[in-house]
Amino acid sequence: MQAMTLETAGTLLVLKQSNSPKPGPGEVRIKVAACGVCRTDLHVVDGELTDPKLPIVPGHEIIGRVTELGDGVMGLEIGMRVGVPWLGWACGVCEFCRRGEENLCPAARFTGYQINGGYADETIADARFVFPVPDNYSDQEAAPLMCAGLIGWRCLKLAGASPRLGLYGFGAAAHIVIQVARARGDKVFAFVKPGDEAAKAFALSMGAAWAGDSDKPGPEPLDAAILFAPVGELVPAALRSVRPGGIVVCGGIHMSDIPAFPYAILWGERQIKSVANLTRADGDEFLAFCAQHKLHLTTVAYPLTEANRALSDLRDGRLTGAAVLIP
Repeated sequence: MQAMTLETAGTLLVLKQSNSPKPGPGEVRIKVAACGVCRTDLHVVDGELTDPKLPIVPGHEIIGRVTELGDGVMGLEIGMRVGVPWLGWACGVCEFCRRGEENLCPAARFTGYQINGGYADETIADARFVFPVPDNYSDQEAAPLMCAGLIGWRCLKLAGASPRLGLYGFGAAAHIVIQVARARGDKVFAFVKPGDEAAKAFALSMGAAWAGDSDKPGPEPLDAAILFAPVGELVPAALRSVRPGGIVVCGGIHMSDIPAFPYAILWGERQIKSVANLTRADGDEFLAFCAQHKLHLTTVAYPLTEANRALSDLRDGRLTGAAVLIP
């Protein structure tokens, strides 16, 4: 097999070749057909997430086909098309797992961070954390569903009923979330990096009722706002934009520091929430929704060997939609 591997944080990925991996008990081997490039991968590669297993193969938006079953695997078959998300393992016995909050498991391990991921032509995954993928998406389309879509789904759940929803940052996750939000009848407002006219046009093309600069208020008070841009300065801006009782959801795993802000913009029972990872229940719910609602996925394909270029394009804001690596 071949894989783009991170040997030292802050350096370029290196193409490595090795023997095909063998699945252990409860695991499956997967031939990778596509792997999305997520901002979390960028945080891992750039060293902003500080607990990787190095060397590591990044990538946690994996679509592929099962080629081998480990002992004891139930419910999956050779040849089945599956997806592998960020949460790759949880203990199942801690207080969080017992409460259905496996996303908060203190022993959890994550795909492309502590478990080798999908920047490769083959990978191994815990069969418990593998999802069948709806047939109405191509491999390239389905890849961003496994994180941009899943984390966006969880963000919407935490935002609650939000007929007027603001999205801060309009990339891979937001362009999926806006379609889910509009399907449930929400009016969506897109807040983008000041001066980014391409992002504004993209948001409007995806059905946003309004698109404007993130450092300015929108045309109406919001019931909830979701922050996908990892910029702490946006938290006070979003608080100023939501109505009393409104919710601000921080959707990223990493964010720059939130500056001090006056209590007055939090007062009025406004709330700030963070999203941490996902649960398998989120995956089941979201992929069932995707099977019933064909979402439009804007993707840009890169050969696996050009993973560094894909990461650079994401880092520098040159992407519209989601980058996807194709082995």
